[in-house]
Amino acid sequence: MERFEATTAIAAPPRRVFDVSLEVEIHLTSMAGSGERAIAGVTSGRMKLGDTVTWQARHFGLPWRMTSVISACEPPGHFVDEQVRGPFRRWRHEHFFEPDGHGGTLMRDVVEFAAPLGPLGLVAERTVLRRYLPHLIRIRNEHVRTAAEAAR
Repeated sequence: MERFEATTAIAAPPRRVFDVSLEVEIHLTSMAGSGERAIAGVTSGRMKLGDTVTWQARHFGLPWRMTSVISACEPPGHFVDEQVRGPFRRWRHEHFFEPDGHGGTLMRDVVEFAAPLGPLGLVAERTVLRRYLPHLIRIRNEHVRTAAEAAR
């Protein structure tokens, strides 16, 4: 299993960043490069505890679907989304929102994932996914930052 963290400074208060981070439309905009769509569950608006969404996208030229659930939600400081069905053996994404002391937010993502397929999945984790997934999170976080800062 792999784990990585990403921290993003955002010039907006934690509550606004928290709310923007749960917006389906912001996620879709951030993943436009992979043609991501929300096809089941909550397909628009702000997600909340217990909500599920099924995402459909294309990565590495292959179509995939993942259903995730908001498994923990403590506004405005923390929420977790986890895969309940999809391409990973495990996917857990924790989101933390902390005041930066200047009216802004330090948004921290902690992602744990494991690929399926035993030894082949382990090779994919180490050679491809450990670079690709942090890149996707950075793209997403840039969209969250832009949206939260524009909402002033």
